[in-house]
Amino acid sequence: MQRETLRVGGMTCAACAGRIEKTVRKIQGVSTATVNLAGETLFLEFTGEQTLTSVKDAVVKIGYEVLEKPKGAAVTIPIQGMTCAACSTRVEKAIRKLEGIESATVNLATEKATVLYHPTLIRLSAIKEAIEKAGYQALDFSKEGALDQDKLRKEKEIKTLWTKFMVAASCGLPLLYIAMVPMIKVFSLPFPKALAPMNFPLVYGLFELLLVIPIIIAGNKFYTLGFRNLLHRSPNMDSLIAVGTTAAVLYSVYNIFEIARGNFNAVDALYFETAGVIIALILLGKSLEAVSKGRTSEAIKKLMGLAPKTAIIIEKGEEKEIPLDEVIPGDSIVVKPGAKIPVDGVVIDGQTAVDESMLTGESMPVDKKTGDKVYGATINANGVIRFRAEKVGGETALAQIIKLVEDAQGSKAPIAQMADIVAGYFVPIVCLIALVAGIAWFAAASAGLVSLPPSKSPLEFALMIFISVLVIACPCALGLATPTAIMVGTGKGAENGILIKGGEALETAHKINAIVFDKTGTITEGKPEVTDVLVLQNSAEEGGDVSPSLQTPRAFYATPSAGDTPATPPPSPEDLLLQITASAEKGSEHPLGQAIVRGAHTRGLRIFTTEHFKAIPGRGIEATIQGQAVLAGNRKLMEERNISLAALEADSDRLAEEGKTPMYVALEGRLAGIVAVADVVKRSSKAAIERLHHMGIEVAMITGDNKKTATAIAKQVGIDRVLSEVLPQDKSFEVKKLQESGEPEPGATKRPGRFVAMVGDGINDAPALAQADIGIAIGSGTDVAMESADIVLMRSDLMDVPTAITLSKRTIRTIKQNLFWAFGYNVLGIPIAAGVLYLFGGPLLNPIFAAAAMSMSSVSVLTNALRLKRFKAPVLEAYRP
Repeated sequence: MQRETLRVGGMTCAACAGRIEKTVRKIQGVSTATVNLAGETLFLEFTGEQTLTSVKDAVVKIGYEVLEKPKGAAVTIPIQGMTCAACSTRVEKAIRKLEGIESATVNLATEKATVLYHPTLIRLSAIKEAIEKAGYQALDFSKEGALDQDKLRKEKEIKTLWTKFMVAASCGLPLLYIAMVPMIKVFSLPFPKALAPMNFPLVYGLFELLLVIPIIIAGNKFYTLGFRNLLHRSPNMDSLIAVGTTAAVLYSVYNIFEIARGNFNAVDALYFETAGVIIALILLGKSLEAVSKGRTSEAIKKLMGLAPKTAIIIEKGEEKEIPLDEVIPGDSIVVKPGAKIPVDGVVIDGQTAVDESMLTGESMPVDKKTGDKVYGATINANGVIRFRAEKVGGETALAQIIKLVEDAQGSKAPIAQMADIVAGYFVPIVCLIALVAGIAWFAAASAGLVSLPPSKSPLEFALMIFISVLVIACPCALGLATPTAIMVGTGKGAENGILIKGGEALETAHKINAIVFDKTGTITEGKPEVTDVLVLQNSAEEGGDVSPSLQTPRAFYATPSAGDTPATPPPSPEDLLLQITASAEKGSEHPLGQAIVRGAHTRGLRIFTTEHFKAIPGRGIEATIQGQAVLAGNRKLMEERNISLAALEADSDRLAEEGKTPMYVALEGRLAGIVAVADVVKRSSKAAIERLHHMGIEVAMITGDNKKTATAIAKQVGIDRVLSEVLPQDKSFEVKKLQESGEPEPGATKRPGRFVAMVGDGINDAPALAQADIGIAIGSGTDVAMESADIVLMRSDLMDVPTAITLSKRTIRTIKQNLFWAFGYNVLGIPIAAGVLYLFGGPLLNPIFAAAAMSMSSVSVLTNALRLKRFKAPVLEAYRP
């Protein structure tokens, strides 16, 4: 299954988005097609090499534009020394001969070469060399990235819309003045006598026609797209505007002919100002909408702007600055103090501290030395380092984060499904309502069943109703209600280190009423330390076993053979037990096992060679060291191997009550002692759980630890429910049990029980993360590819959990407000435009006011969504006990 996101131009409303989705889903090989109107993107999941080409062709065929991402990088190189056309041709040929060049055009007048090339195949230095070998001088160049190109495209679109609006407004205002002033008798406003409608009706009509023509040209897109979609039997918002204003203009042109034939009363039936002002107002709305849409994707732009533009590489022993796109894996890169690290890699020389706050949110710089990983866009605080590039381009941690946010912004929330269904039928229904209302009023007025306003004929009145219904209907508001809020919400999450993987996760998170936290690495720091080592001394108990003596460990401290280093004096019994346990745990990946190994290193203890090692999930490990069988693990492991724990039962209970995890150690099938390990509770854990309780959310902790240790940790942070001694494979079952317990949510249709979130490290907890309604993975900011989780927290700060839920609640509330406004506006506006109020003695809606209301409805939805940008994550200090 392949995934691709295409940029699509030419969409104006929800009907456009619906039509593209419907068309693309019919193509063989396409499994998912989702259009984001606000982001102007089409997200695809498909199979087959030719499917993508078929999709692009289909989108273009139905009248929209697929905006291709540049396959290579674009660069403009100033060239000195060209004197004639032969020079420019020679330079073009020299560049085009190079491998990796897509196109090369040289402009003699501007003395610049515009080159599209593939950075993975050729570097800019090679292009400059080719120009210089041809006999010319290549000056400093400027390079445009994808972000700059997209920004320029958006800016051009906004500038074009504003220009069109200014043209429409400069003609629309005098047109409205000329049309309205003769009808206003109360105020004696100045008016040109040469245009007096009663004296010079034909001149008056032709002048109005002259003013409306530039407005129609400025709004030409409404007509080209609107009528084309109408012919394809898939009308959209443009179709409504095109039909409505065309009807007004054609009827007015007809009346000009009537005036020319001597029917001067027809001067009262000119509606050029209606069409002109409608187009001007809608262009204003579209301009404001374009500006607002640009602001919804600011989070992506900020993330993309974090990466530096260039990198300094070592080539042939010398430093050389190259564009970022030209860096390839294996390059040796130098980073100086204060500079940004360009790509992901491994330090090969030098020491420094790196500010990784853009990834992890941690303000303290992280020390880096040879062998440590560094990540693109992080800042080298001090010291010069040299590192080997490993991940470049789309493979860097930053690129993965950007991709994840882009995918989330392109997704749809289930709450949007109703709006999509309505939008699919909306425009045809509005056309039908407008037609029926117009005919009904014409018939009723002609039959004398209703009284008409003064100077209005039945046809004019019906035409006004027809136009008002068409222009007041706003499918745009329906189409923008959900995606704009999701784009701003997910973007705001990314700014706060919360990566929400899609609209569905964003919507479900607001329903969460129970959260299960994994203990190690989630509630605690995940960096446990050895606190106690208890040795069971050699003693014979009545009726009991004799424990193996640790006093004379000959098996581990054999006499050295000739040439070997002299034997080290045997350590104390406690150190020896720790040494044996650490040697057995050397191959373990469990945090407790690694803590024991670190503890042995800290005490300067030598690690023995392990002859056999086996990890027993949820229990511990077994190993063989110099022929001796070593068993280290929890109570369950010892009980399964029939090893008596009675001698150390009291000590074990005491350690557990102190919040420490006792690790039992047995040698040759007999208990030898306990190594206790404790993990420090994170500073934010208690505050985060207090905030979740304040939000009315039940909190549980799940762990493989024994009950007493788990209970002690739970008490420290104020957790309600403890699920202890749970094996990794059983965690998902415990989550499922929690989901099925409790009272159902009011109005819930999914299933009875709780909506449960699982918070874990995304590795051992993967099945539980998948089982939960929302899986939240605690990452370091680089593990953004955790497939099991719906939300990834870039920082290891539990305060981000309530922040994510609060953000979800705010976003869903905004979506509901937008949908309420969009539906409510149309449900109330269309009947008013159809003359329902007038039927009962109320006012009649003028088409101009209908157009103004329609334009402002889209802008209001966007403005409401942009309020989410003011969302601020709660500060830890505010929730400190």
